[in-house]
Amino acid sequence: MTGNVVCLGEVLLRLSAPGKELLLQSARLECHTGGAEANVAVGLSKLGHRTAMVSVLPNNGLGQAAAAELRRHGVGTESIQWRDGRMGLYFLTHGAGPRPAEVLYDRAGSAFAAAPADTFKWRDLLKGAAWLHVSGITPAVSEAGAELAFQAMIAARAAGVSISFDCNFRSRLWGDRSPAAPRLLSGLCELATLIFGEQRDIDFMLGTTGSGNDLAKRQRQAADRAFAAFGNLQWLAHTDRTRTSADVQELSATIHARDRSFTTRTHPLLGIVDRMGAGDAFAAGVLHGLIEGLPLPATADYGVAAACLKHTIPGDFNLVGPGDVDLFLSDARTDVRR
Repeated sequence: MTGNVVCLGEVLLRLSAPGKELLLQSARLECHTGGAEANVAVGLSKLGHRTAMVSVLPNNGLGQAAAAELRRHGVGTESIQWRDGRMGLYFLTHGAGPRPAEVLYDRAGSAFAAAPADTFKWRDLLKGAAWLHVSGITPAVSEAGAELAFQAMIAARAAGVSISFDCNFRSRLWGDRSPAAPRLLSGLCELATLIFGEQRDIDFMLGTTGSGNDLAKRQRQAADRAFAAFGNLQWLAHTDRTRTSADVQELSATIHARDRSFTTRTHPLLGIVDRMGAGDAFAAGVLHGLIEGLPLPATADYGVAAACLKHTIPGDFNLVGPGDVDLFLSDARTDVRR
């Protein structure tokens, strides 16, 4: 069965140093299931939407455990393909104070990266779907991954399915294929209905340069460049983060339409527990707002609220429900919910 929101991407295992330790400072690692698109699928499932994950996993204990974790959070896994190969991994060292977090990828040659681009029958997988969500991580993992992303998005466009694309440029993943990234990412953006990206992403893809000291104006100018370049684009969404330290930050968000922009108020983030997956939580919140037909200002608020709450939850997945987001956005916050 497909979901009303279909997410394509690699499901990963995250191995992280406990607490604020350096990687292997002690002989322990904490394990979580994650991956950008899987994070969005789980976030939407927790917000009440029917979701399905399209991916390739190794047919072994690691892959089976990752799929079981997705099912535990309500994500459909019937469309996952099982192949020989290895599990994609990433290692995380949490930031603390002035020390930033650090990610080490171990994904080369994974079952997903090595899968042929024609692995999936998209006409069947997209039946009944309202949205397809893809990210720029999929074309980064391999040439086959890039072709897979194009096939999925072309099929979605032909089927009348709205497309959400998160630019998610990761230079370490692209490696020596980085020179091809702007062309491939912009080609995918040409198919998208909704893009998650900011000025840096737009300028990277289009080879342009923003100017001026007013951040809001620069972001709007980048949005205008994106709308001019990508004919199917209806919305561009992004967060803006101010960092005091790894533990103290501020977060706001903006949604751009072709003729207007909406920016949320700025939310303080104090005592951050885990910021991994916050961008995916934002994407899930924005998609929730659009699916539910919320006004764009309310959609932006919902997205940034989901992202803020993710900072309080260990692991990649955002496990909050609509009541948690509504409470965050209300004036009725309490120390203890009784």
